[in-house]
Amino acid sequence: MIDRDTALPLMESKIKNINLRKHIFAVEAAMIKLAEYFGEDKNIWGLTGLLHDLDYDKTAKHPEKHSFITEQWLTEYNLPDEMIYAIRCHPGHAECKSKMDWALFASDPATGFLVACALMHPSKKLINIDAEFILRRFKEKRFAAGASREAMSACSNLGLELDQFMMLVRDSMLSIVDILEL
Repeated sequence: MIDRDTALPLMESKIKNINLRKHIFAVEAAMIKLAEYFGEDKNIWGLTGLLHDLDYDKTAKHPEKHSFITEQWLTEYNLPDEMIYAIRCHPGHAECKSKMDWALFASDPATGFLVACALMHPSKKLINIDAEFILRRFKEKRFAAGASREAMSACSNLGLELDQFMMLVRDSMLSIVDILEL
């Protein structure tokens, strides 16, 4: 099993774009926060977030291949099947079944959406984004149009209301606000 000290340089060797790295760190933080909330394994959930977009630089123009190259690269690390399966679920290549699957599926677009919210706010600070602000922007279909409302709304499969889920993700991102520069 891989640990974060091994996973981090692996991610950095595959992902060169700083904004994509920030996204990956945000998803990792969200997964850790959600694992804590649900009493799940923070290590496994966090590593799943850290590794979920490992092949994105190679598959950005071929979304049908996204996650499958990651799966090949991770074979040598003998990861639990649940991690690989959740990574496969996040772009929709497998049906979400577990809490971890749903958490990654919903958190992936939520982090980008929250960054867009922060950048739109007059303060440009994540700390100033509240549930009301988030939900107002959520209803604006053209705002952060690339962030799937359907995927974020899938938080209901975790037993969470949208506002509750988005605030958990926001709070997780606040724990790494220095990395995110928000």
